[in-house]
Amino acid sequence: MTWTNPLTLLRHGWTRHRDVDRPVRTVVSNLPFEDLKKREQPNRRYEGNAIRTNKYRLWSFIPMNLFEQFHRMANVYFVGLAILNFVPVVNAFQPEVALIPICVILALTAVKDAWEDFRRYQTDQKLNNMPCFIFSRKQMCFVERRWKDVRVGDFVRVLSNQIIPADILLLHTSDPNGVSHIETANLDGETNLKQRKVVPGFSAPGEAFQPQAFDSAVVCENPNNNLNLFKGYLERSDKTRTGFGIDSLLLRGCTLRNTDDAAGIVVYAGHETKSMLNNSGPRYKRSKIERKMNTDVLFCVVLLFFMCLVGALGHAIWLETFTSMPSYVVPDTNGNYTPSVLAGFYMFFTMIILLQVMIPVSLYVSIELVKIGQIFFITHDLELYDEELDSRVQCRALNITEDLGQIQYVFSDKTGTLTENKMVFRRCSVMGTEYSHEENAARLTVVSGANEEEEVTIYQQTKLPPLFPLEELQDIHAGDKNRANTQAAAANRRRSKVAAGAQSDMAFSSPLETVVVPDRKLMQEAEGGRDGPYLDFFLALAICNTVLVSSSTAQRQRVKGRRNSSSPGGSFHEMQQWFRKSSVGRLFTSVRRGDALSDPFSIDEDRPASGREVKSAQRGSEELCYEAHSPDEAALVHAAKAYGFTLLERSPRHVTVKLPGEALLRFEVLDVLTFDPTRRRMSIIVRHPRTNQIVMYTKGADSAVMERLGSVFSDVTRADSEAKQLAVKTQKDLDMYARNGLRTLCFAKKVIGEQEFRAWSALRREALSAMEEREERLMETAAFLENGFTLLGATGIEDRLQESVPETIRALRRAGMKVWVLTGDKPETAVNIAYSCKLLEHQDLVFTFSTRRKSVCKARLEDTLGELRRSRLSPGEPVEPSVGLVIDGPTLSMAMSDELLEPFVELCKFCRAVLCCRVTPLQKSAVVELVRRKLGVMTLAVGDGANDVNMIRAADVGVGVSGQEGMQAVMASDFAITRFKHLQRLLLVHGHWCYSRLANMVVYFFYKNVAYVNLLFWYQFFCGFSATAMIDYWLMIFFNLFFTSAPPIMFGIMDKEVSDSTLLRLPELYKRGQHSEGYRRSTFWMAILDAFYQSLACFFIPYWTYGGSDVGIFAFGTPMNTASLFTIILHLAIEIKSWTAVHWVIMIGSVLVYFVVTLAYSAICISCNPPSDPYWIMQKQMADPVFYLVCILTTTVALLPRYTFHVLRGTLKPSLHLDARRLERLGPSYREQRIREWRGLRDTCVPPSVRSREHGSSPCPRA
Repeated sequence: MTWTNPLTLLRHGWTRHRDVDRPVRTVVSNLPFEDLKKREQPNRRYEGNAIRTNKYRLWSFIPMNLFEQFHRMANVYFVGLAILNFVPVVNAFQPEVALIPICVILALTAVKDAWEDFRRYQTDQKLNNMPCFIFSRKQMCFVERRWKDVRVGDFVRVLSNQIIPADILLLHTSDPNGVSHIETANLDGETNLKQRKVVPGFSAPGEAFQPQAFDSAVVCENPNNNLNLFKGYLERSDKTRTGFGIDSLLLRGCTLRNTDDAAGIVVYAGHETKSMLNNSGPRYKRSKIERKMNTDVLFCVVLLFFMCLVGALGHAIWLETFTSMPSYVVPDTNGNYTPSVLAGFYMFFTMIILLQVMIPVSLYVSIELVKIGQIFFITHDLELYDEELDSRVQCRALNITEDLGQIQYVFSDKTGTLTENKMVFRRCSVMGTEYSHEENAARLTVVSGANEEEEVTIYQQTKLPPLFPLEELQDIHAGDKNRANTQAAAANRRRSKVAAGAQSDMAFSSPLETVVVPDRKLMQEAEGGRDGPYLDFFLALAICNTVLVSSSTAQRQRVKGRRNSSSPGGSFHEMQQWFRKSSVGRLFTSVRRGDALSDPFSIDEDRPASGREVKSAQRGSEELCYEAHSPDEAALVHAAKAYGFTLLERSPRHVTVKLPGEALLRFEVLDVLTFDPTRRRMSIIVRHPRTNQIVMYTKGADSAVMERLGSVFSDVTRADSEAKQLAVKTQKDLDMYARNGLRTLCFAKKVIGEQEFRAWSALRREALSAMEEREERLMETAAFLENGFTLLGATGIEDRLQESVPETIRALRRAGMKVWVLTGDKPETAVNIAYSCKLLEHQDLVFTFSTRRKSVCKARLEDTLGELRRSRLSPGEPVEPSVGLVIDGPTLSMAMSDELLEPFVELCKFCRAVLCCRVTPLQKSAVVELVRRKLGVMTLAVGDGANDVNMIRAADVGVGVSGQEGMQAVMASDFAITRFKHLQRLLLVHGHWCYSRLANMVVYFFYKNVAYVNLLFWYQFFCGFSATAMIDYWLMIFFNLFFTSAPPIMFGIMDKEVSDSTLLRLPELYKRGQHSEGYRRSTFWMAILDAFYQSLACFFIPYWTYGGSDVGIFAFGTPMNTASLFTIILHLAIEIKSWTAVHWVIMIGSVLVYFVVTLAYSAICISCNPPSDPYWIMQKQMADPVFYLVCILTTTVALLPRYTFHVLRGTLKPSLHLDARRLERLGPSYREQRIREWRGLRDTCVPPSVRSREHGSSPCPRA
């Protein structure tokens, strides 16, 4: 999270407080006040542009860092005990020694924090000193300054390819149309260009920008972090207002593209810019294990309190047994003896100091180190690396890796998450006639099925120059062979030969998306209907969008890429022959008779360095590039181009389309009603150049358009009207498209009268300039105009499944996870995809809920629940049916109401798969929150778009897919992947490993500390509960700090219970984490009881051995300390499942370090703890054979029960993981056979729905 210096808050607190109270922000030009002092300038209240994200300064580092570290209660606890040890009446040992452990931990944490803060400081300095151009009244020109010099009210000029230094209201651009383009990749990860336009009416095209003449006031909203919303107005000297929105704001951190220069006035600077307000840093979540661990720490506190209470009572009772005080009880300075009750009270605190290690202070530091190691292995897993995108998995939340191994419910978006988000135009319906595009379907079949080593581009339009020049084709054959082989290997891993890069530079530009073979019949209609509905339909496809058009000379810098050329005998050559012989080839020649057909297999090797740029059309001698905000729009524009309706130019005021007959239509753009999730449609209002009429073209979801066709369906007197028949036929086509899994869109138009538009435009301008309820008023004006449509037609666009999605969903379900898909698509489309991706099986019992009446929904819920309850209780049903649920958005809203919430949640428990259709982003997050809260389960949400952000944040674990809709989902997620199939390995392998490793390490840490502390506790029964220790204080500190610290960390990072291949083959092994079998309350108490037993063995065997002898106290404690070390280390050796060289080095190294340090300490410590010094104690013990006998015997007796327990459990009731490890020892062929038999037995004996509920238990025979 961005941190603000307290001194800055004090310095600017008062003025900022006054600014926050203002409902809006008013910005005026700084130029008239350039000579005034800063405190006299009108914009002085606003933040400067210099940023500071580092926390500390040199003089404040130590106090502030300590203050932050003391927010952790464990640190406060140990510092308090260290301070308590300075009190003479309760101190247990040397006060300075007690400070060492906590000082080491605080110092290590401080060094880490200092390094991180220094890196932030370097980044801040680099940004603050970047150059920019600010207008100076004295010099009457833009002069070079630094970013930190920019202030609100300054006029800043940004050149092409420069980064924008602050949030600037655009007032001037070099483009004659008053537009500029920005790339927001640094802000939200999106590489497509976004258009920004000058404030309406501020400057005329070609007019020079004169900042000194600016006399208006900018009134806008106060700073906020909404990247998609900005509202305000420009108030001129005559009090007239001009509204503006986010399309006039240049955002800090973005890059200016395709524009020579742009200038404007700064409205937000520094920490008040939208980019800085969105800079929240790494996410912090508390994992499930951490929450459970905190509870167990409280149990340790209670146990410590009980042990200290026993010590206090024992000491008081022991003193009462003496008739006169013994000589070794020291009186106070006045010669008085402390009363036994008061001495017992003091002893309580002394015992807390002595037994403080019961609370594992080093556990928290060890967990952080373990999670860093786990994240390293996750991010460096080659199986999760996407070579095509040069991207690997990202871990954005650093402390919930183990939660990946406990997921019970998976919530997934559909488009772009399960599918490629590569929209392919398949079919359309125009004026009630359906056009199947069979030739295009045949082409797609070949393109998708060909096992190519390069992408093949088939062009349907003639007179196109080769996109891949001859020189480059020649260079390819002489290119780098190694690079070609690498690219060929990457291509072979594709599902289709089209690169499926989510963030690929070729996004929306593969031939699968851009090439459309026209339908012959529709082509004839399009060429024949010059002014009819077919013209309007294709015009709507071409202009009703936000696709940007630019020439190749204005593109962002492009890099050259080369591909390996396939051999003449390969599949590429076969496809060429098929193309030339098939009807598709003949169609190309028939479409443009007399024109020379350019080579349809020219390959475009110019790849944009960043962005979605598609060489598409030709205007004169210039090639055009299309940049679409969404793949749907790109597919529609290319479909229109396939029929000769080519989008040539787009500006805020005009849009130009080339018709099939080479004629140009230049439309005047009057307004654009952008798409929003509520309306679910988009409209563009233009003046038709032929008729001079005002026409509104609209596209949107079928329900959003059909319901606004006027009285087509409501007027019973026109039952057989042409418009109604058209609507009915189109609706039938839409339903057919949806059943085939296609995404559907409706297109309509409306002719608007001049007076009606003028009246509406006035309302629109008033809404645009409003500061209160601006969005609501804009929505009302859009809804007011968008009605009475004339239906034009509909389109069906295919979005194909990603690679291995069915296999991934099947594996997740076998692992016990219930998968929900939440999508905004029609139910028919979503159901088709659900069956394709194996979310639903044909043998499933699927319930469909779709109603607009709450009473019907309630009755249906009750009937369905009754049926499911009866099927569960029926003894005649050998196998419980697998239940699926399909529910649409309106019905879901009713089901989630207070009245129906409980039965709906109960129904969800029965379902192994749920498909929610037509749901909004808010409904997605509400569903995730409902399941997580009501069922108390671990949830994971995965999505790729901005509409999935709320869902991702609502889940326990959020996974973002870096898709073609930007990086908003990734930025809001805990983990980021590039393919849905990576979720299988991320959960089943790394999730399982992380959970098992961390759970076992935490339990081991509690065991280790309790086992060692109890040695001191048992000794108190033989020393009058005087808090005396038989082990040297320094060795006690070294024991936990050095001797036994590395093995558990290694155990938490590297232990591998089952190999990754076995975990993927047997997803059922994942269920262990779902039911917390690795770290339960019983597991914790079993470890504590084992620690008590081992401590008894480690204490009493040496006690009985040396009882009655004259050995000193440290000579008596050294065998205990050594035997305890062996026991704790070998206890971990029993728990380790896989041994590597690292394991051996650390385990043996810990023992060697113990002996080396202890021998050295015994040799140099002559008078460390008088009167009992440890001098030469270890050397004498190691010369005595009894010492070795005691260590061996003690270790054997201490570990015998645990070893016996493991042997009996592995023999009589082996776990699934033990069975899996046994399978790994078999030969490859025999292993595969046994795995198939094992999985088959479990599938036969236990149905999937039962397996998901039964904590992984199975009545089936084991392999």
